[in-house]
Order: sequence, then C-alpha cells, then structure tokens
Amino acid sequence: MDTNQMKKIAAEEALKYIPENSMIGIGTGSTVNYFIDKLPTIKDKIAGVVASSKVTATKLRALGFILTDPNSVDELSIYVDGADEVNSNLQMIKGGGAALTGEKIIAAIAKKFICIADSSKKVAVLGKFPLPIEVIPIARSFVARNIVKLGGFPVYREGLITDYGNQIIDVWNLEILEPIKLEQEINNIPGVVTNGLFANRPADILLLGTENSVVTTAR
Repeated sequence: MDTNQMKKIAAEEALKYIPENSMIGIGTGSTVNYFIDKLPTIKDKIAGVVASSKVTATKLRALGFILTDPNSVDELSIYVDGADEVNSNLQMIKGGGAALTGEKIIAAIAKKFICIADSSKKVAVLGKFPLPIEVIPIARSFVARNIVKLGGFPVYREGLITDYGNQIIDVWNLEILEPIKLEQEINNIPGVVTNGLFANRPADILLLGTENSVVTTAR
C-alpha cells in the first residue's frame, strides 16, 4: 500500500467519528483533502463546518458546504486534521502547509481532535521535520536570533504569506524532548504569532494508516 492509500484509509476512518448534528472543524493538507472529498457522503450529519484555512474553505464551498465563522461558535464537536509528525503522546508538529495559526485556533475550540496520518508521520521524538513558526514580518530576524539561542537553525520560507499576512520561519536541527515547554518558550518570543508544536493541545485520537489497516490510538 502506498503512502497516498494510507492517507486515504485514515481519512475514511475519521468519518465514523462524526456524530449526528455536529459542528465540525476541518484542517488543511493532503490527508485532510481525502477526508473533505468523502464528507458529502455524511452531509446529513453535519450542522456546520469551520475551516482552518482559505484553501480548505474553497474546497468545502466547491462541495456545497456553507461555512460557519469561528467567532460565532462556542464549541466544535470534532476537529479533523493531519500532522507532519506525531509522537506516542499524540503531540504533533504541524504547519508544513503554513496554516498552523488557523489550525491551532480551531483545535482549541474543539471538544475532540482527531489526527489522521500515514505511518511515515509517526516518530519517537519530534523535530526531524522542521518546526514552522508564524511571525509578524518586522520581527522575523529578531525571532530567528532567539531561535538560534534555543539550538535551532531558522530558515525563512521565502515567497510565502500566510492567511493572516504573516511570514513563516522553519526551524531545523531540533530534537524536541520537552514539546510543551518548547511550545511555550517559542510563543513567548515577541513577534511570534504561534508555532507548529501542538503539544499543549495534542490530538485526542490518532488514526494512523499503515500497510494493513488503520491503527487507532486514543489519549
């Protein structure tokens, strides 16, 4: 089974977790796209959808879904999203698609966060995938200097502007042994909007597509 097929079976498994009359949040990325493609099959269960990015919003509208403003929602039943890396505590690195800020906000609103991924995303220690940080443009160099002090190697993701008009620094050379601590330290640097560590708010359920089946892990 190739990687795309693993993503697909994980995405399809997530459909089983959508309760009746639910308000759901939807993430961004290649695995989530498989979930979005199948979403019309359970449209009668869905009371509303909240998108984590402009890209996801466009896909949902094309399928006939009417989007709900996150500001008008107190709570979401479910948030479904992928990961660039995920560990055994269901802490993640996300933001390869530059949608980390929207994703982190929607995840915080949701009662339950379901992560869908292929088996290549499961790691023992986070950090081989570069950690994205969304920064206000005037703070980019200042943030980068502070990241060097934390042992990371920051690289400006050139030519990219986020949905909120900001920039991305990708941090290489990290071995993230204390994800919650590092997430807080980076977020405390002036000029950081947020970073791609989802450790303080990890996933509740991981649906991991493997060669043979979907392996489910719950926190």
